[in-house]
Amino acid sequence: MGFGPRSAAELADLDCLERLVTTYSRAIDRRDFALLRSLYHDDAVEEHGEMFSGSPDAYVDFVRTALAGYAATAHYVVHSLFELDGDAAEGETYKINYHRTHGADAREVITGSRSLDRFARRDGEWRFLRRSVVIDWARTRPADASAYDDFAAGSPHGSPGAGDLSYVVLELLGRRGD
Repeated sequence: MGFGPRSAAELADLDCLERLVTTYSRAIDRRDFALLRSLYHDDAVEEHGEMFSGSPDAYVDFVRTALAGYAATAHYVVHSLFELDGDAAEGETYKINYHRTHGADAREVITGSRSLDRFARRDGEWRFLRRSVVIDWARTRPADASAYDDFAAGSPHGSPGAGDLSYVVLELLGRRGD
């Protein structure tokens, strides 16, 4: 690990890794499962402790089922630290994750987590090779439904899937899963 200046090639690689971990959040929150799958090499492994460990295809199936229990999610990347070694890299990404269940008795689950990632560059493209998720803290509370109607001067609500305004307003980002 060095703290000196990075070369232009290293900065480009770090930018690719940062975009990879932030695109993961977009894929999860927009329920863009094709985009989510595209972030992994075929031989990658995803690990969430006793909850899940397996291949990218199995993980996408797991996420699809798990997210059905939430009306909304928001996974915020707080910061990441990456180290490069040729076509291999490692990273630790800190996140704050918001989940709101469905219904009149909806609950909010908010967690602080870290993903401990190994990446590989193959055919010029960085993707996940192994992700291990660690939960550092968690909190649950009742959701305040009225807050969503009164806040932010009537801004449209975000939504999972292609109905989210980002797919209409941001044409270039909407094509990322293609």
